[in-house]
Amino acid sequence: MQENASKPNFEFIALMASLMSIVALAIDTLLPAIPDIGATIKSYDPAEHQLFVTMIFLGLGFGQLFFGPLSDQYGRKPMVYAGFVVFGIASAICLMAPNLEVMVVGRILQGIGLSSHRTIAISIIRDSYKGDYMARVMSFVTAFFILVPVVAPAIGKFVLDIFNWQTIFYLHLFLAVLLWIWFWKRQPETLKPEYKVKFSLKSFVSGTKEMLRYPETVAYTFISGLVTGAFLVYLSSAQHIFEDQYGMREAFPFLFAALAISIGSSTFTNGTMVLRFGMRKLALAATIGFSCIALSYVLLFWNSSNPSVAILVSFLFFQFFCLGFMWGNFRSIAMEPIGHIAGIGAAINGFISTMISVPIASWIGSFLDDTALPLFIGLSICGFLSVGIILISRRKRKLATI
Repeated sequence: MQENASKPNFEFIALMASLMSIVALAIDTLLPAIPDIGATIKSYDPAEHQLFVTMIFLGLGFGQLFFGPLSDQYGRKPMVYAGFVVFGIASAICLMAPNLEVMVVGRILQGIGLSSHRTIAISIIRDSYKGDYMARVMSFVTAFFILVPVVAPAIGKFVLDIFNWQTIFYLHLFLAVLLWIWFWKRQPETLKPEYKVKFSLKSFVSGTKEMLRYPETVAYTFISGLVTGAFLVYLSSAQHIFEDQYGMREAFPFLFAALAISIGSSTFTNGTMVLRFGMRKLALAATIGFSCIALSYVLLFWNSSNPSVAILVSFLFFQFFCLGFMWGNFRSIAMEPIGHIAGIGAAINGFISTMISVPIASWIGSFLDDTALPLFIGLSICGFLSVGIILISRRKRKLATI
């Protein structure tokens, strides 16, 4: 295990980021095409269109429960291959969907297939690194991964302007095949034979019990769900806010890219700062900043119409800048004590956080009609709840070490 490697291999970071980026690609390239997809399947309600995004996250949550534990038995690589197959079948369903219900089923299955890539990328990183070094690697992987949301909506709009929304799905499949070949050729198996655990209900239950033994792991799993849920509201409603509320359809890909850059820049910065300040201090400071920025917007624009787009984007920019110091550190803190059950641990961590985030996103998103205010109310509430959980967790951790 490369526990003391401070300079991870660039190709390793790029490959892990690419595995995780297929998830973002499947979501973000489709955002400009949502109205066209809705028209094709005869769905015209913006609230229904949010399902194109939230349901893929539902699949991500459930899929991890299978791919994570199975990767502890059969190895990381076979489960990534299986995920590619499920993703391909699901994409075909989406392409042939005659109505909203079939499209939702296809998106859920896409999420299940893609869950293998995200979960197992995290397991591979945990197999190879731990502690602040793992947080450093996770930050660089996430920063690389953020490049996809920067360009994905623009790519989606470019394809849409020349061809049609179906071509976007064909592009996903083509890029997935290229990634499969790269992963097959260049990534060795990281699960050591002595760490293989046979997948069974008993092993899953024992893995869950083992994970629950670590209060900090449980705490940061819940925090990840709260923060991801709040962000998912933005992700699923960004097209509605910028195109419908502000009437900026042509500018939407560029506004989305600017906000993605804010997350990417802070994530990269976190990778350079985490060894100096530690992942826990950075995570707490960023979560406090995240919560206060959201609360400021709520207080300033309570019971008023949307501010100018420049003000909205400015608030979101600083809000998401904080996220770059949160996500990677949250996941690293949660995974640190459970490296001996990395596959099951990553699966349960991802499942619980997703099961928290999807209902939050769906509920808050239902209030997003004429203004963006409900988005910031949700960001504020989830942020301050997270701060409270972090402080309680820190106190218990200090008491445990006395």
